[in-house]
Amino acid sequence: MRPEILNPLFAETEALDGVGPKLMKPLEKLGLTRIKDVAYHLPERFVSRHAIADLDEAGEGEQVVIALTPIEHRSPRPGSRGPYRVLAQDAKGNVCALTWFGKAAYTAKKLLPVGETRWIAGRLDRYGDMLQIVHPDHVEEASAAHLGRLCEPVYRLSEGLTQPRVASMVEQALTRLPDLPEWIDPGQFAKAGWPAWRDALHLAHKQDNPKARDRLAYDELLANSLALLLVKAEGRRRRGQALAGDGALRAKLQLPFALTGAQTRSIAEIAGDLAQEAPMLRLLQGDVGAGKTVVALNAMLIAVEAGKQAALLAPTEILARQHFETLRTMLRPTGVEIALLTGRAKGRERESILMGLMDGSIQLLVGTHAIFQDTVNYRDLGLVVIDEQHRFGVAQRLALAGKGRRAPHTLAMTATPIPRSLTLAQYGEMDVSRLDELPPGRQAIDTRVVPQERMDEVVAGVERHLASGQQAYWVCPMVREIDGVPDLAEIAAAEARYAALKERFGEAVVLVHGQLRPEVKDAAMERFASGQARLLVATTVIEVGVDVPAATLMVIEQAERFGLAQLHQLRGRVGRGAEKSTCLLLRGGALSETARARLALMRETQDGFRIAEEDLELRGGGELLGTRQSGEAAFRIANLEQMQRLLPTAHADARLLIERDDGAPGGGLASPRGEAARLLLYLFERDWGVQLLRGG
Repeated sequence: MRPEILNPLFAETEALDGVGPKLMKPLEKLGLTRIKDVAYHLPERFVSRHAIADLDEAGEGEQVVIALTPIEHRSPRPGSRGPYRVLAQDAKGNVCALTWFGKAAYTAKKLLPVGETRWIAGRLDRYGDMLQIVHPDHVEEASAAHLGRLCEPVYRLSEGLTQPRVASMVEQALTRLPDLPEWIDPGQFAKAGWPAWRDALHLAHKQDNPKARDRLAYDELLANSLALLLVKAEGRRRRGQALAGDGALRAKLQLPFALTGAQTRSIAEIAGDLAQEAPMLRLLQGDVGAGKTVVALNAMLIAVEAGKQAALLAPTEILARQHFETLRTMLRPTGVEIALLTGRAKGRERESILMGLMDGSIQLLVGTHAIFQDTVNYRDLGLVVIDEQHRFGVAQRLALAGKGRRAPHTLAMTATPIPRSLTLAQYGEMDVSRLDELPPGRQAIDTRVVPQERMDEVVAGVERHLASGQQAYWVCPMVREIDGVPDLAEIAAAEARYAALKERFGEAVVLVHGQLRPEVKDAAMERFASGQARLLVATTVIEVGVDVPAATLMVIEQAERFGLAQLHQLRGRVGRGAEKSTCLLLRGGALSETARARLALMRETQDGFRIAEEDLELRGGGELLGTRQSGEAAFRIANLEQMQRLLPTAHADARLLIERDDGAPGGGLASPRGEAARLLLYLFERDWGVQLLRGG
């Protein structure tokens, strides 16, 4: 049960004045369903505006407040996604366009009647020959001189919300903040010079205050670290089963290559963990092509040698089938019985697999989430391997413990190299093994940067490539075109590119993107994997898990729009066979310095760990950790720069709290500061940590 002192923060947003059912939909899109969500909805930036009498007084790019009188409303063409524009003039007769996209146009019609002067606040830019203000921040009937104040917060919005509305909600939310005890170590608190929790939230909404932002980011990082370490401590307390194999099955493996030093080291680390009674919780982090599957196979064979079963969980059916075929080939000399279980298994096939798992005749199982359904029971599950770990959250990892007689060991794998500075944030409850070298003989991928103007040459090159009997990928940054939005209108879209390439190559081309129905997407992937289709047009949905050795050409259109980690993962889809592979990075004309640096680094190196570190540096502190996180561990406040700087201290602080959990005044979860830290876990909803605290 949540502590009573936090109840005001968990009240629904509808409790605020002026918030009714109509506003809840746009608020839900932003995740602002409770008072605390609104309080933590920090400004994206602050703006300083100045009031001007006419448009001649301002330059392009300036934030202004000006009185304008609408003279004409211009709707987009029927069926078009173009903008809604209101032409308005200043006191001298200079004309400016007030521009809205999407459903916000309905707001413009109400707020700006023709002939009635309004005060407008926003950024003045130019579109063609005309000045314009896109999505004005404020439209008011009365004088807006007060908008010229310094440091007005600018909040992220969704359709149906305005800056004044969100600012009003924030003001109300801040008045409801309770007094909470301090959970930060007194020494760290004094050294950093941070404000108290409630003061920090007030300051973060009123001005650009780095100390207030840092304090709130530290709170979030401390909560995350504490929850992850509680999971680790709980795992060590649980009773598992020591697995020590005799090496008989591993000796029968006939690998066509020698193991790398990194593979040998990782196998030894995993074997050491499996030999302990405490359940292993280890992350195997390897670059594209580093040989994670062989390491995982050795771990699974240790479990089978010890008389137990092992299961490999993949995020998609395509990847599960690929793993099954690869492992079945490797296992032939050993006689180990392996099976595949996905949602497609029906009738007698499914019954046969379930019976084999219950009587132990199936020793190794590969599949999707279906392998952990309530109806699936194992005779004695000793090890679980989770592939593409970033797709599975901490809560899911904890749930696996119920599938064995005792808690099974867990080995998680990820093909996304993570900078060391961020590993704590995502996998702080895990021990980590790194495969930081590639198997010998693996060929380098010829990576070239090609200007978009040479598109015809690239398509002709693809034609020659397909004619030679090989396969290729073509990746676009978007699914479909969006008309009328200047920032998006020029982005290459997979559907349009697919249509153009299909006109040239016919049925040899297939399309895959995340908005397709799963069965349609799987069918297209199977056609490509089997060689029936020669060219796969896709979005980044193919970033991980696709293994087609005959595909030796990767074309990435508008490569400057992708991050380094994405480019590296996409490039890793080729170079998986004996043939030489090529990656073409098609770039646009105007490149930022960051984009140039990214593309240059891609030409220079294929070291995923170096690329990950450089990517972190290039993205800088303004970009959140983002979508590769599992959902429940997402960071709302802490940015990348703050993680690098503050996370080691937050993690060490969390470790001290847990290690000193003996009720002593100096520390521990039973101390006054420890009790405050429990409130922090509730506040940031690290539910898995809260659940463990309830038990302890």
